[in-house]
Amino acid sequence: MEQELKGTCPACGEEVDWTYKTEDIPYFSDILIITCSCPRCGYRFSDVQNISTNEPVRYVYCACSEDDLSTRVVRSSAAKITIPELGVEIDPGPACEGFVSNIEGVIIRVDKILDGIMIDGDDEQRRKAIALKEKITGILSGKDSITLIIEDPHGNSLIDSEKAQKEKYSPESE
Repeated sequence: MEQELKGTCPACGEEVDWTYKTEDIPYFSDILIITCSCPRCGYRFSDVQNISTNEPVRYVYCACSEDDLSTRVVRSSAAKITIPELGVEIDPGPACEGFVSNIEGVIIRVDKILDGIMIDGDDEQRRKAIALKEKITGILSGKDSITLIIEDPHGNSLIDSEKAQKEKYSPESE
């Protein structure tokens, strides 16, 4: 089911369309995808919410080849993503958005954040960003591997692969 509702852009006040779409993810459950894009100011919003409640979950996935980069990833707005090889931790917060993507898309999101650091960061931050971007190039070309970890206290995230290790997760033990 898909429904569009008129609303106001939170950034500029322009009238925009908010899209609410349900989708069934195989071996997972029904999700609600909420999106908005403002043509006036460029504001974008997307979130993925699970329609049902699940137990807390932790997924660990080794992307060891270029083919692994196409593995589907569902991240709820409550989930934390960790990529130890890059020293990356993406914590949930008030501005956190959920998404449906793949491993490559997650890495590209990290790369785009590094682009911002290249522009706005100090010399040390830029140096570190350059080193991480070089690692990302190796990962995207299949030369290097990464481990993607998703920890979701609401159990609404998924790495859709038989290779993914699904574990019980206790947020209280952190």
